[in-house]
Amino acid sequence: MQTSEDIIEKTKLFVQKELKTAEGGHDWFHILRVYNNALLIAKNEDVNLFVVALGALLHDIADSKFHNGDETVGPNVARKFLFENNVDSIVIEHVVNIIKHISFKGGNINQAFTSLELSVVQDADRLDAIGAIGIARTFNYGGFKNRKLFDPSIKVNLDMTKEAYKASTAPTINHFYEKLLLLKDRMNTKTGRKIAQKRHRYMEQFLEQFYAEWEGEK
Repeated sequence: MQTSEDIIEKTKLFVQKELKTAEGGHDWFHILRVYNNALLIAKNEDVNLFVVALGALLHDIADSKFHNGDETVGPNVARKFLFENNVDSIVIEHVVNIIKHISFKGGNINQAFTSLELSVVQDADRLDAIGAIGIARTFNYGGFKNRKLFDPSIKVNLDMTKEAYKASTAPTINHFYEKLLLLKDRMNTKTGRKIAQKRHRYMEQFLEQFYAEWEGEK
């Protein structure tokens, strides 16, 4: 009989294998950071730790960005893996719903599913999108997509639909305003909000320095 700890360890090995060739901002180390963030946040929340752990480990098992925008791949991969490991069906559906609803997607989507476990994993994922790691991940992905660093003629768009957000090819600096700087005020938990404050300020300082260097600071 497998314990929850056994299943979590199997999940870690599965994710490491599945993401061994993933883009650097969405690889196993991203998953591990989100997992650790989630466990930290969960200490102060009344949640099912098994669901939180599995949700964090599987949340990016097949990110739609790398599957032609298909948002069904990740939930299906996770469901199949958990089913094959005899995880309770209620837990499976909860984890699948976390995967389906964790993403930012332009920030203008009404959440069709809510749970405390989703709130914890979502905050953990969002924390990895801001601060020093968030900056590194953003430019890594921008390079991966061959995007410009910055182009003053391409304006920030804060009113994108989900489809427009997913299709955007705007410079990487725009992404700070279209997503990263918005996340501080969209944290769900007290712990998430506290950590986000410091990381948000770090991004603001980075942008101040970036623009000074762009203009040729005196």
